Amino acid sequence: MNVHEYQAKELLRRYGIPVPNGRLALTPEEAEKAFRELAVPVSVVKSQIHAGGRGKAGGIKVVKSAEDARAAARELIGKVLVTHQTGPQGKKVQRLWVEAGTIPEKEFYVGIVIDRKAQKPVLMVSPAGGMDIEEVAAKTPEKIFREEIGPAGLQPFQVRKLSRALGLDAALQKQALPIFTNLCKLFVELDCSLAEVNPLAVSGGKIVALDAKLNFDDRALYRHADVEAMRDLNEEDPLETEAAKIGISYISLDGNIACMVNGAGLAMGTMDVIQHAGGSPANFLDVGGGATKDQVTAAFRLLLSNKHVKAILVNIFGGIMKCDVIAQGVIEAAKAVKLSVPLVVRLEGTNVELGRKLLAESGLALTAATDMADAATKVVAAAGR
Repeated sequence: MNVHEYQAKELLRRYGIPVPNGRLALTPEEAEKAFRELAVPVSVVKSQIHAGGRGKAGGIKVVKSAEDARAAARELIGKVLVTHQTGPQGKKVQRLWVEAGTIPEKEFYVGIVIDRKAQKPVLMVSPAGGMDIEEVAAKTPEKIFREEIGPAGLQPFQVRKLSRALGLDAALQKQALPIFTNLCKLFVELDCSLAEVNPLAVSGGKIVALDAKLNFDDRALYRHADVEAMRDLNEEDPLETEAAKIGISYISLDGNIACMVNGAGLAMGTMDVIQHAGGSPANFLDVGGGATKDQVTAAFRLLLSNKHVKAILVNIFGGIMKCDVIAQGVIEAAKAVKLSVPLVVRLEGTNVELGRKLLAESGLALTAATDMADAATKVVAAAGR
């Protein structure tokens, strides 16, 4: 789960990390009021969407009066921002964050992610603040410094190493100690998958977080009701939201061949085989090993609600759930939703012959496949008709 910048800064503030003062605005009038309440000579009106690159897309405005803040808000609210992270469809701006302007003297990157190889969080810093860390990693990887976070948390000696790498003087190193330590504490305690401050700036001799991005592990949200309450469904794919409600793992993609598979590994393999056969998958969908008829029916409805879908591939390996049971579920679900696109089904595993017999006698206009390559070839051909 992602949250907006202003929500991320609220959480940073809870953990004692300095952030600029700001106000949320949903209308031009609220933006004007926010500027007056901040009582500063310069403010920044920042579009709130779940994507980076807002400034380059024209989603951030510097204003010097309440009237300018109102005008900026009028321009931004309802605007569709297209950035390198939104895709060509962009994201519609519905919220603004009006923040006291800060003149940075130095800018740094600070971020925490899980290092899968080390199996622990790692804190990364770079003097190249304000830039995409991917660009820094590609062009100047020597500018990225990292420290692994152990069970006891980030240690003072590690903060000193990172501070020296950033060129901080003694006074700034003293400020960096609680900031870096508390960011690590936030990451662990709130079950984050990403905690990023870019840039972390020095202004007037003080360190302050000018931008922030927090992502959370969905599976741990039951422990954090206050964080889950920050969820903005307007920023999420409605199909993915609906799938989560019925217990199905679903991720939208930009192809035209819908996939329904049991098992995450098999689902990824299925998408690879479709791509190899010249097609393009429209989604990742894992119904799991114990899917019910109702879940399979709901999965079909999800797939068909994507207007770009030209064909559906059902690729099931019957293990815990036997192929005849799966076949019956697919038959009943396909009849319930009244399929309007070609359907290719590949079954393998326990009771596979009985499952194939049920499909053959179902009366449905489906195409049976014997293996993954055969299924991919047939569904790509069907989608191209």
